[in-house]
Amino acid sequence: MNDSDASDYASEPAPPIQSRFLFVDVAALRAKQLRRGARPRLDEDVPPLPHKAERVAMEEVKRGLVSYEVLEPTPAPEGIEA
Repeated sequence: MNDSDASDYASEPAPPIQSRFLFVDVAALRAKQLRRGARPRLDEDVPPLPHKAERVAMEEVKRGLVSYEVLEPTPAPEGIEA
């Protein structure tokens, strides 16, 4: 991802999260990115940033700073039951 891609994410508001399970999934994936070296999207002038990647990720998701896409489930192949 280059700098222009990062600015595209910031300009598009993320859709509201309707489920606490989706919130946890999105925040967990974002925390993984932060632990691997991604920069936080929170403003640094806001009162102190949390130190844990998980807390930073949850705050970013709450503020709509993390974009995500919910994929439609794929149908099971014929002959295989769920």
